[in-house]
Amino acid sequence: MAARNDGILLAGRLLLASSLLPAAIGRALNPSGFALTLAGTGMPYPNAVATASVVIGLFGPLLLALGLVPRLVGLGLALHAVVAGLLLHRFWEFSGAVARVEQELFLAQLGLAAGFVLYAVTGPGRWSWQGWWHGAERGAMPDGKAAREKAAKEPARESAAKPARKRAAAPRGPRPAKAAA
Repeated sequence: MAARNDGILLAGRLLLASSLLPAAIGRALNPSGFALTLAGTGMPYPNAVATASVVIGLFGPLLLALGLVPRLVGLGLALHAVVAGLLLHRFWEFSGAVARVEQELFLAQLGLAAGFVLYAVTGPGRWSWQGWWHGAERGAMPDGKAAREKAAKEPARESAAKPARKRAAAPRGPRPAKAAA
């Protein structure tokens, strides 16, 4: 069961990464054209924003595919997807068929953001760099929950040098009265 879940998590990571790469490669090959597009939306500092978007768009999918720093990558890419949708697919400014196309693209960006948030919450699984680096125990979830659950199931080990002390049972019934001194 766990191997199947790890395979599904790997497939999800690869699908999410592959959905970002074509646009990121296109922007990396023509960053000035992307900066002009951003300038047309009224974005301040379009060159800096275009450069940051290209860096996030190229390195984010790489980190995602490898399964490195899942919370940071997942939440960062989710934020990037939402901001890109709000800036580049403003369907509320159009009408007719163009508005429908822009709305579909905006909703696709929101769907990507949801996938990235799920990745940040579930982690990369054991078939990832993090799973390999930290061992199969921690790779399942980003906060090491699997390791804590396993530790909780194991019986506590007592030291062989000191046997466990037994407490004397408390006497039952009323306490005896103290003698007056």
